[in-house]
Amino acid sequence: MRNVTFAKSFASAAATVLAGTALCLAAPGTAQAADPCQLGWSNVGPRSCVMNELRTAPVATLGNGVCIGILNVAGTAFDGPLAEYTPAPGAEHAISLRISQGFSPLGNWAPTVLACDVTAVIDWRNLDSGATGSVTRFIPAGKTSTYPVQDVVAYTGPGRVQLTVRTDKPNIAQSTEVFVP
Repeated sequence: MRNVTFAKSFASAAATVLAGTALCLAAPGTAQAADPCQLGWSNVGPRSCVMNELRTAPVATLGNGVCIGILNVAGTAFDGPLAEYTPAPGAEHAISLRISQGFSPLGNWAPTVLACDVTAVIDWRNLDSGATGSVTRFIPAGKTSTYPVQDVVAYTGPGRVQLTVRTDKPNIAQSTEVFVP
């Protein structure tokens, strides 16, 4: 009888150890507040950023000669710091922008025959701190929403930020406001 009780106790202990080991292997670790964040990731592994999405109205622009363009600008305001494989490793309290060309009603299928290469100019003003700045980026005509320019970062600091998007050619500039955490 003593051997049966010992065998049951041993089997129970072994099952507990195996279940605990499986739980440790299956359950992901949680990230700490000081860990770097990656835009769009969950809070397992690198932590999630506090993020606010933004989008401006399309910016209509003329280019050299007969070409025309429409810039589409969207982005994410985040607290950071961003992780290693992001548009701006280590960036904090900034805005990461995606800029593409194309005629919105046609989406990815917009023809780029008449589109022109332009330089996008993003002027920003932090309404809380008074800081201002500008970021420029060359946007080739072929950069449609399928392959946008994604490494445009405005280091604005935390607070309410007004963005104005324009080009270096005649254009109809567009503005938006976003809170940078």
